[in-house]
Amino acid sequence: MTKREDISGFYERIHYLASEKIGLDKPHINVFERAACIGATPFSRRDYYKVILILGTGKLDYANQSIYIDRPALVFSNPMIPYNWNPDSSAQGGWFCIFNQAFIQQREGLLTHLPMFQIDTDKVFFPDANSVEEIATFFKAMMRENSEDYVYKSDVLRNYLHLIIHHALKMQPARDYDRDLNAAARITSLFLELLNRQFPVDSRERELKLRSAKDFAKQLSLHTNHLNRVVKDFTGKTTTEHIAGRILLEANDLLLNTDWPISEIGYRLGFQYPGYFNSFYKKHAGTTPNEVRKQVV
Repeated sequence: MTKREDISGFYERIHYLASEKIGLDKPHINVFERAACIGATPFSRRDYYKVILILGTGKLDYANQSIYIDRPALVFSNPMIPYNWNPDSSAQGGWFCIFNQAFIQQREGLLTHLPMFQIDTDKVFFPDANSVEEIATFFKAMMRENSEDYVYKSDVLRNYLHLIIHHALKMQPARDYDRDLNAAARITSLFLELLNRQFPVDSRERELKLRSAKDFAKQLSLHTNHLNRVVKDFTGKTTTEHIAGRILLEANDLLLNTDWPISEIGYRLGFQYPGYFNSFYKKHAGTTPNEVRKQVV
């Protein structure tokens, strides 16, 4: 698999000299003008989170979809989903903020419970002119704070980051950011967390342990029918659809970005026999794994 880019690798790519050693266990947040890394970015996973205000036009390839950005956009990325950006003009402006898992866990992991950092939720928002101006003001304030030596600087940056995020939340239906108010929402959130925690399958030592609604229900100490009903009522999709969709997403990534044999990809994704994997893929993607693998140059 194409190696996931970490923050140190990102800094090396944009020729930025960090003032501190970047480690997985050390909280880290930073903010830049987009001019720091103008140009196309590689299609890959990152091991960091990113919030971007794009002032420019281009195409965003995100997971298995492409979105054309033709006006100011606020974009959120997480380590689970690969993406890349292809600008179609030289006029590119805006700002971006990057932070790692340790920064999130520093304050009880609140950020990752917000909708835009979940799977199967909106990642691209198109704020109106007034919101763009306010979000730009927040990013500019973050740039100023980031240049200071204040000992609690990261907390100030976190506060501005939350203000930016809440502008996006205001554009979503109430249930997206109010999902902790009832038991059904909590069960759905736990199910999705268990599902996404199994990914990425980025080594040959990893394989899926939870593959069916029954597996997840047992892990959550629930009856399978109850889990199915709750997830369907809350998301509009069945547990089977969620599971299949996430496995398909991972299969695409492994087929396009690794040289693993197709049979091994199927095995790592929980399919005991290659024929089972081929049938699954054909059913959900409308093509075969072999045809997708042929796309790799």
